[in-house]
Amino acid sequence: MYQYDAHDQALVDQRVDQFRDQVARRLSGDLTEDQFKPLRLMNGLYLQLHAYMLRVAVPYGTLSGDQMRVLAHIARRYDRGYGHFTTRQNIQYNWIKLEEAPDILADMARVQMHAIQTSGNCIRNVTADPWAGVAPDEIEDPRVTAEILRQWSTLHPEFSFLPRKFKIAITGAPNDRAAVKVHDIGLRMHRDPDSGEAGYEVIVGGGLGRTPVIGKTIRRFLPKDHLLSYLEAIMRVYNAHGRRDNIYKARIKILVDALGIDAFRDQVEAEWQALKDGPLTVPAETYAAIRARFALPPYDEGLTGSVSTLRLDEAADPALARWIRANVAPHRVPGYGIVNVSLKAPGQIPGDATASQMERIADLADRYSLGEVRVTKDQNLVLPHVRLDDLPALWRALDAADLASPNVGLVSDIIACPGLDYCSLANARSIPLAQALSERFADMARAQDIGELHINISGCINACAHHHVGHIGILGVDQKGKELYQITLGGRSDDNATLGKVVGPAVPADRAVELIAGFVDTYLAIRHPGERFIDTVARTGTAPFKETLHAAA
Repeated sequence: MYQYDAHDQALVDQRVDQFRDQVARRLSGDLTEDQFKPLRLMNGLYLQLHAYMLRVAVPYGTLSGDQMRVLAHIARRYDRGYGHFTTRQNIQYNWIKLEEAPDILADMARVQMHAIQTSGNCIRNVTADPWAGVAPDEIEDPRVTAEILRQWSTLHPEFSFLPRKFKIAITGAPNDRAAVKVHDIGLRMHRDPDSGEAGYEVIVGGGLGRTPVIGKTIRRFLPKDHLLSYLEAIMRVYNAHGRRDNIYKARIKILVDALGIDAFRDQVEAEWQALKDGPLTVPAETYAAIRARFALPPYDEGLTGSVSTLRLDEAADPALARWIRANVAPHRVPGYGIVNVSLKAPGQIPGDATASQMERIADLADRYSLGEVRVTKDQNLVLPHVRLDDLPALWRALDAADLASPNVGLVSDIIACPGLDYCSLANARSIPLAQALSERFADMARAQDIGELHINISGCINACAHHHVGHIGILGVDQKGKELYQITLGGRSDDNATLGKVVGPAVPADRAVELIAGFVDTYLAIRHPGERFIDTVARTGTAPFKETLHAAA
């Protein structure tokens, strides 16, 4: 994995010193809250309902065991014993004291971590496929590109005060596990059919929130050496023309829609002509130098077998077999598997991990995954380098820490934002509903019979839990002081990204769980053999599910 050089380390150390001085001036009264707010936001510090919340950057979702231990230390020392992994592959803490925030940044800096640009109107943490570098279907490791973008965008003088926040996602595989079509810029790796050269499809103007939009392709193939100059051209057009008079109309998706993709492309191409062969050209040796920092770890040689050929029926424990079937994915190296660690045990708050669990994951990463952990956009974790013959021992260790739920991608693998329990923007609670649904679908045998089904719950229209692209999306709304939930069906965030459709009026919390259960029962009654929930909805539309809604009214 990537290691800081002297420049990286100096940058985060200086940022700690700067923020320590800013906090001291705020506490002494030398800075007002209005003066302090943009400074704290650029260091990931929000003021929420009950306390400050600190969002820590996990670039492209990759962590070392030592970094995970420091995250556990922060949870235990500065918070209430846990942290919350987010859909942007970051982690946040909800009970931070302002006077202790600089000490947290200092602790992080010692293990090459920071909170820079995890908030504010800037380019946020670049996200990537959590199976990067080890997925069998991958063209190239997208973390190399993500790291180039991190270095380019960090404290970029032209793009630190954009019209609105800006998010970029990258996938290096044809199977999109990074949701690139619902980001301000999405990058998909392709090979040029003539030369075989790897490059990018560039997608622009995607995003969720108040105005959900699926991004549009602005360039089918972009050679890698032109990546920075082309993205700089996009950013300049957005920075020049994006609206600053209306926060609800400020995202790039609004600009692309207003101009039309063809007119927007024309402006980008015109801007690009002045940039494309200049100093932003990325030399092949730069790619090679950064790629070397992501070299695959030293795998044991001579191992055989794969997850697909593992004889699960001979596993000594049926529970182990169920976990392998649900949570272990094929690896590019024979004899290894990608282990997905669920943070969604029945009744658990989605994405939360205790300090003890984080320490346990760190120890298991060092012992079984060559010291590496990944964070996913689905609020789970990944151990990317596990020998197949280590799976039984790893499963037992995870089970002892309540981290072995065999439900990745299933109905109880729910994505949820913190909602009204913490967030000052929320209209309704997300956490209690997620807990109730996970308990309703706690029977793992039945969950595996139901098959792949993604439920996403957002406490407000900002859509931090990506409810628009959940197979079942749930949005918290406030109607005359009552917390209600609007339900959408048929959303997806993969390479066939689609926005879900509203199925009826919002329902109260005490009806939501049984209504969702009714939708699942409807699916089981009408599905074709081997048909997933999302495929059934695509085939039938929402009409059969609306009948379920009306029958339950």
